[in-house]
Amino acid sequence: MIRIVVVDDHPIVRQGLVSALDDETDFETVGSAASAEEGIQLVARLHPDVALLDLELPGMSGLDAITQVLAVSPATAVLIFTAYDTDERVLAAIRAGAQGYVLKGASIAEIAGGIRIVAGGGTALAPVIAGKLADAVRSPRGAGPLTTREREVLQLIAQGLPGKQIAGTLGITERTVKFHTASLVRKLGADNRAQAVAVAAQRGLLESAGR
Repeated sequence: MIRIVVVDDHPIVRQGLVSALDDETDFETVGSAASAEEGIQLVARLHPDVALLDLELPGMSGLDAITQVLAVSPATAVLIFTAYDTDERVLAAIRAGAQGYVLKGASIAEIAGGIRIVAGGGTALAPVIAGKLADAVRSPRGAGPLTTREREVLQLIAQGLPGKQIAGTLGITERTVKFHTASLVRKLGADNRAQAVAVAAQRGLLESAGR
């Protein structure tokens, strides 16, 4: 029997998912939570085989929760269940320790299949996600131009603003700032924010950033 904890802040989605998973003869949903914090507590107490985790959660993000879930229950496999498939989110989740990534548009059969794969120690990736990861591996660091938003974030980083102020200035969340920052750092071939600013200055990108 595969024991599962479901973490999703949307009641209808969460309840529907729990109901559908419980129809599978080899699954047992041992707990469900509406926030990352509650989900981590459940995992620490129940030590499920799989934590099905949304990325967009109130309070602590699902991305930040991945490492904490694994810290309190190393044997639990984390399967991301989200509507977002942007490269930065996918890569960040996998790097944080997630063993799989399925989209909310997937069928119950696909989700159940993903759960069985990660519970068995494998990696479960939706086809579109697998393609994005393959592209990221094939693309050298520094590949690709900065997007308009990445340039805006870069300009504010260069001005010394912390993530919270950048988020307020641009009207986006801190998590989104982190995703854009990670992307621009990678595209500039840098190892961190400070190095990214230095590289951008050398290339004359700061003068045009935000124009």
